[in-house]
Amino acid sequence: MSGAPLLTLITFGPLVGALMIMLFARGDEKASNARWVALWASSFVFLVSLLVWAQFDPTNPGFQMKETYEWFPEFNIAFRLGVDGISIYFILLSTFLTPICILASWTSVDKRVSEYMAAFLALETFMVGMFCALDMIAFYVFFEGVLIPMFLIIGVWGGARRIYASFKFFLYTLLGSVLMLVAIIAMIVQVGGSSIEEAMLFDFDPELQIWLWLAFFASFSVKMPMWPVHTWLPDAHVEAPTAGSVILAGVLLKMGGYGFLRFSLPMFPDASAYFSDMVYALSIVAIVYTSLVALAQEDMKKLIAYSSVAHMGYVTLGIFTGNAQGVEGAVFQMLSHGIVSAALFLCVGVVYDRMHTREISRYGGLVHRMPKYAAVMMIFTMASVGLPGTSGFIGEFLVLAGAFLANTWVAALAATGLILGAAYMLMLYRRVIFGKLEHDDLKSISDLTWREAAIFTPLVILVLWMGIYPASFLDGIQPAVAEVLSRAPVSTASSLQDIGDQARSLLASLR
Repeated sequence: MSGAPLLTLITFGPLVGALMIMLFARGDEKASNARWVALWASSFVFLVSLLVWAQFDPTNPGFQMKETYEWFPEFNIAFRLGVDGISIYFILLSTFLTPICILASWTSVDKRVSEYMAAFLALETFMVGMFCALDMIAFYVFFEGVLIPMFLIIGVWGGARRIYASFKFFLYTLLGSVLMLVAIIAMIVQVGGSSIEEAMLFDFDPELQIWLWLAFFASFSVKMPMWPVHTWLPDAHVEAPTAGSVILAGVLLKMGGYGFLRFSLPMFPDASAYFSDMVYALSIVAIVYTSLVALAQEDMKKLIAYSSVAHMGYVTLGIFTGNAQGVEGAVFQMLSHGIVSAALFLCVGVVYDRMHTREISRYGGLVHRMPKYAAVMMIFTMASVGLPGTSGFIGEFLVLAGAFLANTWVAALAATGLILGAAYMLMLYRRVIFGKLEHDDLKSISDLTWREAAIFTPLVILVLWMGIYPASFLDGIQPAVAEVLSRAPVSTASSLQDIGDQARSLLASLR
């Protein structure tokens, strides 16, 4: 470790803010102080994460800015932190969305404000810690730790069925992770320590890989969530407060995909190739089935929740194609979905704060009273359906390109999701924004406030930036993805090399 411990600072900085709130700003009479402490703490952490990004070398495929603190030296277990070209962007996503969630809750949360803000800061610590972790035990602690504050956010500040939704969320995700803990212990015994870097270089027996892969899959598939273990997500989204839905869709759904990239693909390459067809099938079902379910929804949050399951289907499909296009597309799709889905839930929160209903049928003609809101929601709707020039297009295009290299039938079936996605998102936009103002209470609805406009502005900029200049992200992602794929099965790697050689020969002949 050299220089300032920046990763430790961005990991535990939010926790310090949470402790300050609980010690000095607790109680409803100090709600304003709690809000400001949470905003300043999360903003400071975001600025430090930008400093980490500035010092990051995008050409280096390995882990950088590593920090190691002795934990259980007799078992070779230490608290290890580090970032590569994959984790750095998820850290930025987490630290970027947290202050936005704080601002989005500024007026909508008016009970037990101190506890709410402390829970969000604690959640940020667990999220950032998981993406920084280079030790399997630390990864597991942070991976499971997010359940506690999220359980409280849904269960205390959620809707009418918040207790049911919070317990369903907790039990689904916890049960899947028990097997992962058993697998981690088995890996520590095999490797002789808990270092993720050492485990990535260790050649596990192919038969053992099968069982380890299934154990991790049980946990990561629920977190994604993949079909058919996705049923907790719509309930959690509907009952969660707006900021809870934002962070759940924006970051927590990416933890499963990140786990596949950090563990399943590089550590269990033979098992990943063995189970790839199964993942393809589950991904296609998720894309098509949940898109059809989204078409039938009358609740805006449920529609966006089911669309998230469909978009995560593209992520799992891209990861297990085992080629650069698919995996890079999966990473980019996760980052894009983190911004777009968060923004869509914020759009729902804007009208819900005014009308206290999420029923699509209760809206219509908002463009006449809320032109700014209509323009903002249009941008995120277009990004969700993958319009060229927005972030959604880049990720889906790369995933489908990778799927085509792996299996043309899989790519063709996955492409149907693009049509269905356009159908349900455009239907939502038309019914909410266009038409006549048929409900009298909508005639007095107000447009975006300055605070809401300040929240949406950076999100709009990011969606367009990622769509117009994706190289600014892909340049950092590509070396890390190449490092992950360097442990791909020889047959897959050689076939991809042949495809690349043929493409280069064709380009040379055309010149």
